[in-house]
Amino acid sequence: MSDLSDYIMFFRNTSPNKWDILHPQALLLTNFFKQIVDNNKTAYYFIPRRFFCYFLRFHKELSVPSRDKESYSIQAVENALDVLEALSEIDDDVRISQLSEKLAMNKTSVFRLLATFENRGYVEREEQSGKYRLGLSAYEIGQKFLSRMGLLRHARPVVERLARGCNEAVYIAVRRRKEVLFLDMIDTTQKVKIVSLVGKRFPLETTAAGQVLLAFNKGQEKIVTEPGNPGASHFTVIRGHGYAQDNDALGEGIASVAAPLFGSGGKLHGAICVVGPEFRLSSEVIQKQILNPLLDTCGIVSSKLGWHSPYIPRNLT
Repeated sequence: MSDLSDYIMFFRNTSPNKWDILHPQALLLTNFFKQIVDNNKTAYYFIPRRFFCYFLRFHKELSVPSRDKESYSIQAVENALDVLEALSEIDDDVRISQLSEKLAMNKTSVFRLLATFENRGYVEREEQSGKYRLGLSAYEIGQKFLSRMGLLRHARPVVERLARGCNEAVYIAVRRRKEVLFLDMIDTTQKVKIVSLVGKRFPLETTAAGQVLLAFNKGQEKIVTEPGNPGASHFTVIRGHGYAQDNDALGEGIASVAAPLFGSGGKLHGAICVVGPEFRLSSEVIQKQILNPLLDTCGIVSSKLGWHSPYIPRNLT
């Protein structure tokens, strides 16, 4: 066999007990080998190139299991992020013992992580009390993210007009796992106002913004509206109306109303939520003064995000 252009060499035998294996997978294909022995009595083993390509593709499909994101998780990084997230969720400065208890992590590990973050400016330590808080580096990286986030870039100018028109606080909210995160806010000029909710997270099922994100999520629309789900009828109503309302979910005496934001292909990007005290945001006021401007605003923002159909959420089902 002089012409080997259509063949690939798998391994060679340079001595009786020494094998130079170039492709270990070839051991499964011994019946297809072609053997050539040169003048130095070295044995070479070849296989047809076309069969080799087929075999590699087939072997890869069988031998390489798919892996989800969690399988690549690094525990040390997970622990570090847990510490940062815990610091962001606690309003006051905290001691190492508090973080250790909250995260079920030993104090030595917490201390080492905090010391590393402190060196990089992500955490600050109060000298007298020894308590910790988030540092300027954490703020800076958060601001950089927000400045580059397409949703905020497109939504904020339009949301500012809505806030001026209804003179109530207006939030841009997004889903974060099983919670809704209030990402940005345009505040009201009213003397009586709600303490800022920016950076706060709430369960999806309890708040108007969270319920909207659940009801219009393409991946879960069948789950949340199926008859066996206790809240199915409520989510069906939300999908029918195109918005959701709540009272006291964000705090006692607080009311809110929210509608969804869509992008290209109907992708759900988030929600716009009007928040205020119940005595100003009654159901009547919401229906007569808030709802239409809110839906108009969501329609404008959605078009900027790539949604080119008429903005009628109840027709997206």
